[in-house]
Amino acid sequence: MTEEQILSTYQRHGALLKGHFLLSSGLHSDTYLQTALVMQYPVIAESIIGELVKKVYDIPFDTVVSPAIGGIRFGYEFARLLRKRAIFTERENNEMSLRRGFTIKPGESVMIAEDVVTTGKSTLECLKVAEAHGAKIVGIVCMVDRSGGTVHFDYPFFPLVRVNVGTYNPEDCPMCKEGLPLVKPGSRKIL
Repeated sequence: MTEEQILSTYQRHGALLKGHFLLSSGLHSDTYLQTALVMQYPVIAESIIGELVKKVYDIPFDTVVSPAIGGIRFGYEFARLLRKRAIFTERENNEMSLRRGFTIKPGESVMIAEDVVTTGKSTLECLKVAEAHGAKIVGIVCMVDRSGGTVHFDYPFFPLVRVNVGTYNPEDCPMCKEGLPLVKPGSRKIL
């Protein structure tokens, strides 16, 4: 599948939204990619994520670690296609951690998997948890990089699709100036 075909799939399933959105980062955007609407169809998710698997197939690693909540389903399907273990981090008292009995052994090779990257905050939080447990990070994968090239990690980064969309600080947001209603479609509480 090409990037155009993947984005077309998002559009067909109502997952490429236009409007005025409050992102988990606190930024505002005129476009929101609701990956969960694509992930609700396992056959479609498998075909899209299968394209990403091709990019990293030859990289050896043991475990996929994803940040909750958006990355869980993506990370699981990515791990399933590669026959790897899948675990996730989640917030407890506003801090990302491993819970539910999940563990990472020192030296265990890990791929971080996030559905959509904008500022990279959730990805970095997940990454820090894995590093704190002694993981050997081999890379970071995501379905959609909407950072506009502003996110840089200290590890190889493998986005499936790169999308350039309008992202604004609230004080500079043109939709706010127009008085458009603000919608928060994401899962993270904004502090």
